[in-house]
Amino acid sequence: MRTEKPTVLLVEDNDDDYQLMQVAFQRTPGSLELLRAEDGDVALDYLAGKDEYSDRDRYPFPHLVLLDIKLPRRSGFEVLDWIRKNSPLRRLPVVMFTSSRHTVDVNKAYELGASGYFGKPESMKELAILLGELKNVWGRLEFPTEADPIAKTQIRQ
Repeated sequence: MRTEKPTVLLVEDNDDDYQLMQVAFQRTPGSLELLRAEDGDVALDYLAGKDEYSDRDRYPFPHLVLLDIKLPRRSGFEVLDWIRKNSPLRRLPVVMFTSSRHTVDVNKAYELGASGYFGKPESMKELAILLGELKNVWGRLEFPTEADPIAKTQIRQ
């Protein structure tokens, strides 16, 4: 049984969306910690434990990634593909959390191995409801015992 607080890495470049997520996270019950990567390259560095992100006390390995599609430098699809091609990370749950509701994007996300796909809600109330459900489900799941595969395996970038 896990004792640590599960962490969620939100990969989101929009400061306003991030601030809304923070507020909604605080307003909903549950015990998930929200962390942020501002673009696709930062997300890869974070997940690989590169440079400053090697300090897992300060930057704990996430139990779940919420991933936007449209990101600077490297798209959410590229990040998802990288995660699924790195065997130590293959099992990491990745949920697309994006403004796009286009069928082609939904299909591509699942083809690349997304664990789920949510369109960003239109209102703070809808966002709080969605995040409450997310915290309720993901906060109670059991995760692999090696929460940080970086400790044992070199990740390629």
